Order: sequence, then structure tokens, then C-alpha cells
Amino acid sequence: MFKIEYEDGNARVGVLKTKHGEIETPFFMPVATKATVKTLSPEELYGCDVKAIISNSFHLFLRPGVEIIEKHGGLHNFMNFQGIVFTDSGGFQIIREGFFIGVKREGIVFKSPYDGKRYLFTPRLSKEVQQRIGSDVAMMLDFCPPYPASYEEVSEAVILTSLWARKFPRDDTQLNFGIVQGGVYKDLRKKSAEELSRLDFDGYGIGGLSIGEPKSVMHKMVEIVNSIIPKEKPRYLMGVGSPLEIIEAVIRGVDIFDSVFPTRNGRHGTVLTWEGRKNLRKGEYRDDLKPIDPECSCYTCQNFSRAYLHHLLKEKEILGMRLLTLHNICFLQEFMERLREEIKEGHVERFKKEMEKVY
Repeated sequence: MFKIEYEDGNARVGVLKTKHGEIETPFFMPVATKATVKTLSPEELYGCDVKAIISNSFHLFLRPGVEIIEKHGGLHNFMNFQGIVFTDSGGFQIIREGFFIGVKREGIVFKSPYDGKRYLFTPRLSKEVQQRIGSDVAMMLDFCPPYPASYEEVSEAVILTSLWARKFPRDDTQLNFGIVQGGVYKDLRKKSAEELSRLDFDGYGIGGLSIGEPKSVMHKMVEIVNSIIPKEKPRYLMGVGSPLEIIEAVIRGVDIFDSVFPTRNGRHGTVLTWEGRKNLRKGEYRDDLKPIDPECSCYTCQNFSRAYLHHLLKEKEILGMRLLTLHNICFLQEFMERLREEIKEGHVERFKKEMEKVY
């Protein structure tokens, strides 16, 4: 299922096998919350060498509903993406997006924003939804308090997450990942990691980070978790997608990433390059005839100038959002390929120093 092939300190390159193929780690997944990576088609994702994406089973449960996805033969056919699909349980979103009513030992109580109907989302229901829509990797239902949260609040979240982990059904139709919680509290992170490790999931998400805490604290929490969960299991730092933060996590033993970072930034005019971030809305790009990044082979960089993209953004043209999103996704895939090569060659620390100069 997962095999480590190269190591450079704690950084590693491995291969994760799923029912929709293999993928080399570390890798980054664009976010397709509602079965679409915003503004991009599956063909464009393939063109950027995207092999895995993540959707949100909670949102898909609400709309369009599990039944219509099943009628298509599963989520891959529904959105016509034949790569690897992870699905998140939605525990993070339920609490933050105005759906939340309360939490019980049995699960999370929420109200649908579409019809006002109340639901109790349990570990069993979460698994059932993810299994029926046919994702390759199902994330357990966890309880992720916001930041900042008191020790007592986070302690309760750890207790509930461990309880729900034990109640999350597992089978061999898809890989099943546990999620470690614990906020910014070292002892709670340790407790959660130890309890989840005993349940022998196929892989482990590290949740509840990159939500406002200092970067140094996030790095410490990752170190604590990765010192406990089994080395042979893939580790997934949820919600991290900036190049430098990816490197920082990889040198601490993380294998998998997802974030809206490249797509959201693209839609708002900011692009990622080997020279750092650039905001193409700025007036300095009005007469700039160069591509976003001369080293980039994406469709956007091969065909359009910074000046044209600046014009599209100023006029609020949808094409501008699409082209910048496309570039950012392609750049991040190229970045991950470079990162894997640096690990294989034993130069990941040198690569980190190189990226620190621009990010």
C-alpha cells in the first residue's frame, strides 16, 4: 500500500498504491471540494500532471446527494477525473461554515443550508457516504476545534476524535486514514497520536494545524506526531500548500498535502514562481511582456504575458482567474517533482535554503 524508497534525514520519497493507481510521495492535491477544482477542467489537471485531488464528502452529501453520484458509477465518473480521489469527512467544514448546531458523543449535529433539515453526522454515516461515492481514500470523521481554543476544548476534541476513530468502519474497498488532533498542546498531540496509532489505520492525517497558529508551533506539533505514528504509514498534513511550508513539513517526515492556497491565490491575482510570489494586479506588470515564470512550461506561461494577465485581472475577466489558477497548480506540481528529486539526491536541506531566499 505504501513503500518508502528514498530517505534524506526525515524526508522521504515513497509510493502510495490505491485502486486508481500509484502516486509518488511527497505529493500535493488540489482541492475539489464540490467535485471541481475551481475554474479548471479534468483535462487541464491532467495537463499539469495532477494525479490526485481531494473532495469533501460532507458537501457532496448535502448537494448533489449520494444517489446521483452513485448513478454515475461513483465520484470519478461523476466529475470525469480518473486519477486518485481522497475525500475528507467534512468535520472541519461543518464546524466553521455556519452548519454547526452541536456535538454529541455520537457525532456532529448540523443543519443543511439548503433545506434547513437537521442531521447527525456520525462516524458510520461519514464512512458510508465516502464508500458509496467511491473515493480511493476515506478520511475519518474528526472533531477539529478552531484556533485559539482552550486546553479543555482541545482535550474534549481529542477524546471525541479517538472515540470516533474506533467507530469509523473500515474495509478493503478504499484506504482509510485516521486524523490526529491535539491543537497546539504537546501532551494532547502525543495522546491523540498514540491512541490513533494503536488503531492501525492505512495512513494518518495531521489535522487542526495551519489555522492561525505560529509556524514554529505547527512545526513542533508535526514533529511530535511524526515521532509517534508508525514510520511505514503515509502522513498527510491537512491544509498546507505554500512551497516553503511544504518543504518544512517534508523535512519533518510528511508525505501528502492539500490546500486551496494555489487556487484561491490564483483567483485573486497572486502567482507562485521560482522567484517567489507575484501579485499581477500591481501596476508594475501593466507593461511587462514576460511570461509569469520563464522556466514554467504551463499553458499560461507559454502563451500569455504578465501584461495581458494584469489586464484580465483589472477587468475582472474569468479567463484571468482560470489562467492564473492553471499556472499555480502546474507550478506546484513542478515544485513537488523538484522536491522529490532533491530528496532522492540527498539535497533537501539545500533546496530548503534556496526556497527560503524567495518565500
